[in-house]
Amino acid sequence: MRKYIITGLLIWVPLVITLWVLNLIVSTMDQTLAWLPESLHPHTFLGRDIPGVGVILTLVVLFITGLLARNIIGEQLVRFWELMLGRIPIVRSIYSSVKQVSDTILSPNGQAFRQALLVQYPRAGVWTIAFQTGTPAPEVKRLIPGDMVSVYVPTTPNPTSGFFLMLPREEVVELDMSVDQALKYVVSMGVVSPSDRAATPAAGE
Repeated sequence: MRKYIITGLLIWVPLVITLWVLNLIVSTMDQTLAWLPESLHPHTFLGRDIPGVGVILTLVVLFITGLLARNIIGEQLVRFWELMLGRIPIVRSIYSSVKQVSDTILSPNGQAFRQALLVQYPRAGVWTIAFQTGTPAPEVKRLIPGDMVSVYVPTTPNPTSGFFLMLPREEVVELDMSVDQALKYVVSMGVVSPSDRAATPAAGE
């Protein structure tokens, strides 16, 4: 009986959590309907609210914003907007920090979290999964000799927190697995193992 209950939990728990997360996302995005006049709300035409309309509205707003920002006039408006925000003391520090992180992670040309690594942490002989986030800043390079890489070591089972390290390139091992596979491996605490493929040692290994 215990075996059957555990099997049932393994089926229902991921499904319920997935539905809960989706409901949270949809309900949060549906709050964008507050931007619209009351006359344009779905319940005005249909007599009831329709879940998911806010998601469509959010995607449309994001698409139009990106479309406008890709031309010369849009770029000038974005620069002006950022310049105005940069003159507000508290907002300036928050906005600049968030923008730097989002530009690094979301930019198609960025290299953040593009490579899963194997590093020794927190001491030699103990290995963990990490992600390459780039190379150290010029000031750091000037003070630290050798070829260094910047890595992010996520915590388990919550990978949104972790540690930022700068390690010699010869001390990291590039893994032949995708970032998604590595994240699943970290979140599952090693239970969900990616397909066995040979790791590719970094230069100098």
